[in-house]
Amino acid sequence: MMTASRPVFGAHHTWVGRLSEKSTDGGRPSLPILIIPGIDGSGPAHWQSHWEADLPTAERVNQADWSRPTLAEWTASLAESVRAAPGAILVAHSLGCVLVAHLAQVTGGRGVAGALLVAPADVDHADRAIGLAPTFSPAPLLRLPFPSLVVASRNDPYVEFGRAAHLAEAWGADIHDSGLAGHINADAGYGPWPEGRDLLASIIQRAGETRIG
Repeated sequence: MMTASRPVFGAHHTWVGRLSEKSTDGGRPSLPILIIPGIDGSGPAHWQSHWEADLPTAERVNQADWSRPTLAEWTASLAESVRAAPGAILVAHSLGCVLVAHLAQVTGGRGVAGALLVAPADVDHADRAIGLAPTFSPAPLLRLPFPSLVVASRNDPYVEFGRAAHLAEAWGADIHDSGLAGHINADAGYGPWPEGRDLLASIIQRAGETRIG
């Protein structure tokens, strides 16, 4: 079911606290977190880089060429990272969100516990995709087989809010309305982005409830 929401700051502080520690659950390590940037990667000021440095179970999915993405190569890299980190939470930005949908189409979502999909790029709109990732179009419109949350902005230059909402509905994801947040990246002022950690915590919680259920 798709729902629209505004940030509820502090709603998941218990979970956020656990994310910042090398916590265990019954002797098991915390869920692995895979950071999935979009075109050109995520620089040191980007919230994805902050999270990679701050969260002990977080690792970046590396690509051979960040500036010339090809679907086959990027999907293979992500699939290998998921195989190495079963039960992972995927944290994707921009083109990385569409990559997650392609991965689910190919693998059925095996090994993925949940996904936070921030500012998905509209690869099917020539003016917004700026011609850098033609192999990623069309974006898959299949229901993702794991809990997911799309975070969208009202003035994102790479996707209209209505298109982001359409992707969220097709993917079976909830949608979080971030208001006028640009592309939700470093250029838009999103460095450590503590509010985003609350959203990540909610996905981790849902992933846990899905496994229990």
